Amino acid sequence: MNTNWLKVIVAAIFEVFWVIGLKHADNFWTWSGTVIAIIISFYLMIMAGRKLPVGTVYAVFVGLGATGTVFSDILFFGEAFKVSKIILIFILLGGIVGLSLVTKDTDKEGVES
Repeated sequence: MNTNWLKVIVAAIFEVFWVIGLKHADNFWTWSGTVIAIIISFYLMIMAGRKLPVGTVYAVFVGLGATGTVFSDILFFGEAFKVSKIILIFILLGGIVGLSLVTKDTDKEGVES
C-alpha cells in the first residue's frame, strides 16, 4: 500500500472521531479533541491530495468516514442494525476499493512542477 493512500485511510479514521465528537462533545476537552481530529483529518487529506487526484481522495475519504461512522453508531451508540444498511455500506466500500485501484500516484505537485 502506498503512503498516500495510507494518509487517506488515517484521515478517514480521524473523520469518524470528529463526526462523533460533533454529536457527543459537551465540554472543553471533548470539543478540543474534536477540533484536533478535524485538523489532523484535513491535513492528511490535503497532503494525500498533492500526489493523488483530489476528487478520488475526497470520495475515498468521505466514503470511508461514512462507513466508519455508521459502524460506530451501530457498535457504540445503539443505532439499529439493519441488513439493508450493511449491504449499502458494502456497495459503497466496493466503489471505494475500485476508485483506489484505478487511481495512480502522480509526481506533480501542481501547475508549477
